[in-house]
Amino acid sequence: MGQHVSRTDFEWSGQEEPHASRRKLILAKYPQIKKLFGYDPRFKWVASGMVLAQFAMLFVVKEVQSWKIILLLAYFLGGVINHSLMLACHEIAHNLAFGHARPMANRLFGFFCNLPIGLPMSVSFKKYHLEHHRYQGDEVIDTDLPTKLEAKLFCNTFGKFIWVFLQPMFYIFRPLVVNPKPPQKLELINGVIQLVFNAVVVYFFGWKVMCYLIIGSLLAMGLHPVAGHFISEHYMFAKGFETYSYYGPLNWITFNVGYHNEHHDFPAVPGRLLPEVKRIAPEFYDTIPQHTSWTRVLLDFITDPAIGPYARIKRKARGLDS
Repeated sequence: MGQHVSRTDFEWSGQEEPHASRRKLILAKYPQIKKLFGYDPRFKWVASGMVLAQFAMLFVVKEVQSWKIILLLAYFLGGVINHSLMLACHEIAHNLAFGHARPMANRLFGFFCNLPIGLPMSVSFKKYHLEHHRYQGDEVIDTDLPTKLEAKLFCNTFGKFIWVFLQPMFYIFRPLVVNPKPPQKLELINGVIQLVFNAVVVYFFGWKVMCYLIIGSLLAMGLHPVAGHFISEHYMFAKGFETYSYYGPLNWITFNVGYHNEHHDFPAVPGRLLPEVKRIAPEFYDTIPQHTSWTRVLLDFITDPAIGPYARIKRKARGLDS
């Protein structure tokens, strides 16, 4: 079963999350960063191209007879595109497709980007993700944190391997258990639109093609190089540091989500411009721990007994501001 993890509890902190204070320091020194706030006019074209690429793949996969080939396509191609579309939904959650002045345009575009993913997530993701920014590490509100049960069950090398493989299930169901919220009207609309699209795909292209979409989405959220960012972003690889950036080439297909310290410091800056934040204020980012490989992150997480689901900084619940 492999080595047992050395941690027996989360790293509890009484300090505020670090991004708000660092944002103030950076803006005091480099007020020109405010000029980067807004939305990316190129984003909608890039994300639309990914959606259309998956639409084209429906015709290709329909002609494939071998399930082995379908699974390979789902893992190496479709899953990567769908994961990028999930991160497009992440950009959309911050209104970075059309700006804060056009919230409904962002939501509608989120429905469109959601289609190839196969599972309705665009609106639900926004509902929880913005709280992850505002209440990072809160034991109840931040559903990005693993539960104590997860940490206890997946506490050795083999267990962590299974946990990484099942990561999409935890991301889908953990919020419903830890911090359940009544569904919003837009969530129901998101679900109906997705179900109609899925039914159209099954009717015209068959179940194999639908499996290509959904299996690809799930595979690319688990034991997959692009899914390394789920762990690299906030798991405590160096004591006392709770957010980590990655500046490698996988940022090219993930809307620079690897620039994660920069993103949490300035969530109003579109992903395409996050490298500019680092260029302007390098002394704030070059001196803190960072990752060089998402694949290495997955390997280290699974094999290093010092790292596991417990390796997260938590804060006692304080409740939502009234």
